[in-house]
Amino acid sequence: MEHLRVKCGAFLRNHHNYLIYFDYFWYAGMTNDPFASYWGKKLECCKKALEDNNFEVFIAESAQEASQVAFAGILPKLQVKSVSWGDSQSLDATGILEKLRHDSAIKMIFTFDKSLPREDIIERRRQALLVDLFLTGTNALTERGQLVNLDMIGNRVGAITFGPKNVVIVVGRNKIVPDVAAAMTRIRNYAAPLNAIRHTGFKTPCQKTAACMDCKSPDRICNTWTITEKSYPKGRIKVILINQDLGL
Repeated sequence: MEHLRVKCGAFLRNHHNYLIYFDYFWYAGMTNDPFASYWGKKLECCKKALEDNNFEVFIAESAQEASQVAFAGILPKLQVKSVSWGDSQSLDATGILEKLRHDSAIKMIFTFDKSLPREDIIERRRQALLVDLFLTGTNALTERGQLVNLDMIGNRVGAITFGPKNVVIVVGRNKIVPDVAAAMTRIRNYAAPLNAIRHTGFKTPCQKTAACMDCKSPDRICNTWTITEKSYPKGRIKVILINQDLGL
């Protein structure tokens, strides 16, 4: 297949706070489909930015292919005996969890069992911070390769930050934004209200307004922000970029 050399760049601040334009190149498969070409270039650009930030990155064309990437390209390199996950519709769409549930050699820590008392669920989420592999999604991904997330309890962002030996994050292309400010706007005005509406048991103003009201509700789901600038240690966080719109 022929390939096209494509230039990509980003404005970054140096230590003097001046904006410097950096460019780099990748090779994208030639296509007559402008939409495919656009997203192919966008995902490759994000992949490069994430790799520069010490993430291990994979690209999948669909949620189904993301599962194949996980089981063929990621899991065989890891010694996984225990697994848990954070709430993510993008992750659910891949079917990865369903396959892991059928592996008798892996201990799954279930943290969304509605039959359990709340205190037992919280304890399981504490245990989930010590697993070999934690899987989840992200609320937003900047073009500079930063993961931006907002949590209610903090177990999801806590696990991304520290605890599990390895983290796999699946990201639909609709989560890509230019920068942190755009990521926060996306989360406040779209992802968080939609997530609150999805949880019918919660009582928050945004369920009625479909917009962040910076509420003081006991059920407020917006409590802890994290910006993951880099993966530490290098490669601990693996990101699967998916060429589909997925999740919230």
